[in-house]
Amino acid sequence: MNVERRDIPLVALMFGYFFLVITTFWILKPIKKTAFIGHFTETGGLDLFGTTLTGAQAELIAKVLNMVVAFVAALVFSGLAKNLRREKLTFVFGGFSAAALTAFAVFGTRGAVTVWLFYLFGDLFNTLMLATFFAFLNDSMSPDRAKRTYGPIVLGGVVGGAFGSLFVNVKIDDLTNQQWLFIGLGLTALIIVVAWAAGRVVAKNPPPEAVAEEEAPPTEAPKKEGSAALAGARLVARSRYLLAIVTIVGIYELVSTILDFQMTATIEALVPKADQGDAFSTVYAVTNAVALVVQLFLTGWLLQWLGVRRVILILPIVVAASSLGYFIAPVVLMGGLLSVSDNSLNYSLNQSAREALYTVTTRREKYQAKAFIDMFVQRFAKALAVGLALLITIIFSDFGDIRWLSLIAIAGAVVWFFAARYAGKRFHERAKED
Repeated sequence: MNVERRDIPLVALMFGYFFLVITTFWILKPIKKTAFIGHFTETGGLDLFGTTLTGAQAELIAKVLNMVVAFVAALVFSGLAKNLRREKLTFVFGGFSAAALTAFAVFGTRGAVTVWLFYLFGDLFNTLMLATFFAFLNDSMSPDRAKRTYGPIVLGGVVGGAFGSLFVNVKIDDLTNQQWLFIGLGLTALIIVVAWAAGRVVAKNPPPEAVAEEEAPPTEAPKKEGSAALAGARLVARSRYLLAIVTIVGIYELVSTILDFQMTATIEALVPKADQGDAFSTVYAVTNAVALVVQLFLTGWLLQWLGVRRVILILPIVVAASSLGYFIAPVVLMGGLLSVSDNSLNYSLNQSAREALYTVTTRREKYQAKAFIDMFVQRFAKALAVGLALLITIIFSDFGDIRWLSLIAIAGAVVWFFAARYAGKRFHERAKED
């Protein structure tokens, strides 16, 4: 950490902001999943076009709806961001989240419609508050200041994930859903207060304005590039390096969705309903604890020792190995290991290495191409994974057949490995040229 004394107030506040957002998300996640799965366990499943879906299968439908909600949220966010900046955006979306949490706490989360709304809100909270946080952060930093401060600030999210999931794991049987929601409401109120304080700090020491885009000469008409999404797609299509990153991101989302479904289906089938909340919270607690240990003690060391080109290969190898283990023995322990091996490394080591791949791209690629990859490629891959998992589980309705999804995950990990190998090699070459 290379934080200067004048940076400490803002770093501490933004660390706290990120910590509170991720803590709240990890409190809501097992609560919403348990309520959702439990509802369909009690009602005998979801009837859809003459087919009865289990709770885990119904969750795949909810994940598709999450993408629709996220798209609408992105449109609303973009519209408001034109006139609102920094803490003002936090006031709007923090206020909305507080109102929603209050409504769920008062009216409950167990109704046929409410259980869907609560599940969708759990992801919407994360989508809105993370987008608001990073917009605030990026609008408050100069490039030089960002190099000094982003490391300890982002650590707040990793610590928040570990704290939130461990807190739920210890206290899940002691508190009702209503009490958990009021805790989330209190944390959201703290987010708004921290954002207000951070806004005051930035106002006293504002960052320099971003360099304006180069304008066309008066005699030339400005070029029409179309929407940012299409411009990003064109940049990706022209670059093998970016196409490799697209493959890494897309295959990861596909494989991760399959692994999460296998974990959920395993707990639903093999763990008694009364113990399912404990099982989910334990998996999430272990996942975040491992992520925290990796982030604190391994990520920096491995990146320096192995470099980005080799670190980017670790997760596909680990995912392939855990999927093979689940295929051989589809039990609760191996189902939990799927989630832990995937998410713990992705939240820490893999995320750092994958984001580093963009450091050797052009400015337009950093903004337009990355936006296309993050907004469109990830959502398309998740939708594909949801459809594939749902189709296979409808055809092979017996729990024992879910192990066959591991073969798809292993095949995806192999493709992912070779794409990462190519991207790592090109990254190394570009870094040497720079």
